[in-house]
Amino acid sequence: MAKKTTPITPTTITPDDLRGKLQGLQGDVQGKVDDKKTSIASIAAGGGMVLMIIFFLLGKRSGKKKSAIVEIRRV
Repeated sequence: MAKKTTPITPTTITPDDLRGKLQGLQGDVQGKVDDKKTSIASIAAGGGMVLMIIFFLLGKRSGKKKSAIVEIRRV
């Protein structure tokens, strides 16, 4: 059997309707971002510290490979 369709009555959408809907969506997204902001900041800080330690150790190692031994004697 064929589906019966109901006639759709056109309604006008006002700028206030759009503004209200968009503000509602933005409020939901903003709330989620605020919840995650502290955890993202702490993860980024921890990752930065790990990278700094890795770079320090790699630089220290490469400095030992190429260093020259200099002997200073007093006369």
